[in-house]
Amino acid sequence: MTNRKIIRLLCKKQLNTHLIVYLVLFFLQIKNKRLPLHQQIPLASRKISVPSGTFLFMGVRYTHQAITTEQQIDILKERGLLIDDVEQTIKVLDTISYFRLAGYWRHFEADRFTHQFREGSSFADIIDLYSFDKELRVLLFTAIQTIEVSVRTKIIKYFALQFGAFWFMGENYATNGMRFAANLAVIRKEVSRSHDDFITKHFRKYSEPDLPPVWKTLEVISMGTLSKLYSNFSDATAKHAVAREFGLNHHKFLRSWLECLAVLRNCCAHHSRLSNRVFPVKPMMPERMPNTWIADFTFREQTLYPQLCYVVYWLNSISPDNTFVASFKRLLANHPSVSPHLLGFPCHWEQEPLWR
Repeated sequence: MTNRKIIRLLCKKQLNTHLIVYLVLFFLQIKNKRLPLHQQIPLASRKISVPSGTFLFMGVRYTHQAITTEQQIDILKERGLLIDDVEQTIKVLDTISYFRLAGYWRHFEADRFTHQFREGSSFADIIDLYSFDKELRVLLFTAIQTIEVSVRTKIIKYFALQFGAFWFMGENYATNGMRFAANLAVIRKEVSRSHDDFITKHFRKYSEPDLPPVWKTLEVISMGTLSKLYSNFSDATAKHAVAREFGLNHHKFLRSWLECLAVLRNCCAHHSRLSNRVFPVKPMMPERMPNTWIADFTFREQTLYPQLCYVVYWLNSISPDNTFVASFKRLLANHPSVSPHLLGFPCHWEQEPLWR
């Protein structure tokens, strides 16, 4: 097939420009090198979704080799990053890996393809952003702990009294049988991994049923599993009762927030970057709420801002005297080089009733 025919064929698929260019270069590489196809395509492949469909995309082989810390610094300098203290930078890069920091310095890049930095960008500013992000994770994780413990307690309280100690083992309480089976299998695994005293003592004393009652089991399952368990529960009245405890008018909002909280919790627990992050799950953000809420909904939905909004609202419903907002503002003040815009905050966020 000629080069012109390849290009015509690709364009007929109505693919986006970047994918067309990449595929053209890929096929030209095969054609020009005259190598068998199996030698050109690595074993690994991935799927790419574009407006016209999903394609199995075969990437190029990775050939980069490991380099020294000093060479990493040379690369950053060549790209225009200001580094005042090389020795200190070496110490930092020997403590925090190059690619962990790369997520933070992308904000300072003028060109995402050449990775050239904007004029005036410094390594010190990148470390300041990293430090801010690290402190924010600590602050946020503390808030999440309060929310998580309360949610477990409320679900145990409302569900157990009405549906018994082992409702999570009854398929008749699930809206979807397949999800029920998958959830129960995960619960069994998570309980078997627990070394909590109340779990080990339970199994030494009781043999049936094969899982402890809900007030023990729900204390050791993951937040993700708890979220799925609540979502798949069939009794809407009981779910509404739990949601109302947190100032929510409908259980669908609590279901959404639980799902998002599980992702956010994992980001904090695994030291993942929060600033300038695109979150895979968007929380439902009702325009009207019983308690103090936000009025401006023009923010970017997949940023950290809406995640923090529901955390603050949720936390306020549990502990009205909490200091999360004050601590967050103090953290921003301690890192003046960090812009709230990196977290997806709108321009006038401090005027929002929730953030006052």
